[in-house]
Amino acid sequence: MKHPKNYDTTAATSKRMSHVHLKGGKAEVILAKALWHHGFRYHRNYKELPGSPDIAITGKKIAVFVDGEFWHGKDWPKRKQRLKRNREYWIKKIEENMARDTRDDQQLREQGWLPVHFWEKDVLKNLDYCVELVIYFAKFR
Repeated sequence: MKHPKNYDTTAATSKRMSHVHLKGGKAEVILAKALWHHGFRYHRNYKELPGSPDIAITGKKIAVFVDGEFWHGKDWPKRKQRLKRNREYWIKKIEENMARDTRDDQQLREQGWLPVHFWEKDVLKNLDYCVELVIYFAKFR
């Protein structure tokens, strides 16, 4: 695979990044299944909405996103400082992702949708809380 100029990579980094999936991650799947068991019906990776929400509960107009901590900039000021390899590339990439998330959320709100974001690790560690939060939001929609 040919990389852009000044792109520093190692075999280990390439292998690790090849295992990253954009859709259907473990946290997304378990949250979707838990919501289904609570009676929610939804579309997965709903391309008709800005940002293609991981879970779109159309009856309640709730768009649920399960965001990876690295890709969507959790604790970004700290994490940004710790980047060692390809700093410029990753800073640009992650900040573009964060800006796109903000734009998508704004467009969703303009269309009457409620965007809800969970960090991937929060779903894996606190699934019940995430489900309860969606149930709470659904009661008022």
